[in-house]
Amino acid sequence: MKKIIILGSTGSIGTQTLDIVRGNSDALSVAALAAGHNDEMLEEQIREFHPSVAVLYDEAAAARLKERTADTGCRILSGMEGLTEAASLADADIVVGAMVGMIGIRPTIAAIEAGHDIALANKETLVCAGHVIMPLAKKNKVRILPVDSEHSAIFQSLRAGEHEEIEKILLTASGGPFRGRKKEELADMTAAEALKHPNWDMGPKVTIDSSTLVNKGLEIMEAHWLFDVPVENIEVYIHPQSIIHSAVQFQDGAVIAQLGVPDMHIPIQYALFYPERVPLGGRRLDLFETASLTFERPDTDTFRGLSLAVKAARRGGNMPTVFNAANEAAVRRFLKNEIRFPDIYAIIDDAMEHVSYSEDPSIEEVFATEKETLEYIC
Repeated sequence: MKKIIILGSTGSIGTQTLDIVRGNSDALSVAALAAGHNDEMLEEQIREFHPSVAVLYDEAAAARLKERTADTGCRILSGMEGLTEAASLADADIVVGAMVGMIGIRPTIAAIEAGHDIALANKETLVCAGHVIMPLAKKNKVRILPVDSEHSAIFQSLRAGEHEEIEKILLTASGGPFRGRKKEELADMTAAEALKHPNWDMGPKVTIDSSTLVNKGLEIMEAHWLFDVPVENIEVYIHPQSIIHSAVQFQDGAVIAQLGVPDMHIPIQYALFYPERVPLGGRRLDLFETASLTFERPDTDTFRGLSLAVKAARRGGNMPTVFNAANEAAVRRFLKNEIRFPDIYAIIDDAMEHVSYSEDPSIEEVFATEKETLEYIC
């Protein structure tokens, strides 16, 4: 029985992870659950999956949850202290890092120091702190197992060769809901329109990032750290069908790709059971039905999120943190209809020009950069 900790259990990845647990109750059990503030959903999860510990980052919500679950025997914690304690529980095997935002960094570090493998869906952990996380994982002999569909596809494809044989990573992107639109058309796009992703079921923040291509820029940074490949050797392909989830080109010219229907249950389950493959229900890929697979070059002039991300990744240091924090702030404002779609790019660009640069930031400096960026924007 493999015991798992889920950080972000009420979000998109977290709830789909619990689907996997339901389907594999003979092999998986839940040691701890953690979320931000959704006490009602977390109570339901506690009663179904019987974790020994549950955490809500919001202290008021945690107090409500503690009162309502007093009959369950589940210990209720709160705040960052609660997240790090839950992430480092001694009787767990793997931690699913699915919290959105930089809130996921410290619990991931705690989990690594406790010797737990990490099934990683939290982008900020590697985008902002990859230079700390990857050496720490190596030191503690911990595996970082990617949950993002693209990085899982790369991870699976790499089983066909050795690291030194990699020539290039081919990172695919659906193009989002505004694929094919031109710059002048984006000015009037609303948050409601941006949230209509054509293929994937994701949370609002990630869906907006997909529409701006910021998401793909963040994934370049992640791939750089996960697979130790230079940013220059990671190439983005717009692939509207979302069937090829990504690929690796090796030095002999062979390209190995992972294909499948757009379903996050597949990469989640792969990470939880790696290196085994276990049965999973659901729709199967039918290439006759798919008929054709097409590819386009990304329009980085219109969708500047990708080019700004590459600029941040190449500079390194704390610049990816500036990029990420500025984007988070801009997306929040866009979802509230306070700014227009193109303003997201303008806010990121401005922050990257004016927030102070640090070449090799500590974790504390990473968080200081986030604070400085948000203060600059506000």
